[in-house]
Amino acid sequence: MATRNYEGKRFEDDSVFKTVDSLTVEEALQININNKPFTVSMRTPGDDINLVRGLLHSEGVIKNSNYNFDLVLKKENDRGIVTIVDLTIPEDELGDGYSNSRSLLSVSSCGICGRTELGDMTFMGKMIEEDEKVDNELITSLFSKMKKHQFDFHQSGGTHAAAAFTREGTLLSTKEDIGRHNAVDKVIGELIIAKGLKKATILTVSGRISYEIIIKCFKANIPFIAAVSAPSSLAVDYAKEFGITLFGFCRNGRITCYSNPQRTKLKKPSQPDITEIEIKVS
Repeated sequence: MATRNYEGKRFEDDSVFKTVDSLTVEEALQININNKPFTVSMRTPGDDINLVRGLLHSEGVIKNSNYNFDLVLKKENDRGIVTIVDLTIPEDELGDGYSNSRSLLSVSSCGICGRTELGDMTFMGKMIEEDEKVDNELITSLFSKMKKHQFDFHQSGGTHAAAAFTREGTLLSTKEDIGRHNAVDKVIGELIIAKGLKKATILTVSGRISYEIIIKCFKANIPFIAAVSAPSSLAVDYAKEFGITLFGFCRNGRITCYSNPQRTKLKKPSQPDITEIEIKVS
């Protein structure tokens, strides 16, 4: 139930037409931990267990990524969409992120909106240590693989996608959601549950990259991230700080590397040694 049909009127020049469009569903999901509200996330229904697992990992709510919590789908609305989930997590398994519970709402366009605080940056100063390089042509090829699985986007044009790959370009997981960060959480959550997160080396996203997606990538220990659109300035700053190789504008045979370009295999080995380099692929 990722899309829903809506009637409308389409205006073209001097003509008016009736139309029925498939639009991406956005619904609230309340997450309770130990019988207390933790957050409300605006998301596209589906893969809710993966979404919750990935979110709690990215937020540092659970200390141990191998811990499996008990989840109960508590309530559904009249359309059969889950609206509340209850989690039971022992106190000794709760991390520092639990104290930073979101006061109101996590909207689909922002992964940190509604939080009481921006969070405890205790991971600052740490970096992903990665010596292996990735071919720039491989990066561009991954988006076509992700696009083949963007079924909801092809229907509605209103969803984002994220996908995780091995270093060789094998697809591990791909998810869609109305929120960019939700799609990333769903991917990470599925890999954690399937015990395949350590295989993930490259993360691709269909839109822009903001700093909270870089943090999710860092906490999942994924050294490469690539996006169809632009990164924010803070995303680049954090990518440099955390040792993540960040690619933006991966489209039309072009990619731009904004951080840690030493991990990229360039066509011409005599490229200058600079921090930021644009790589054009024929």
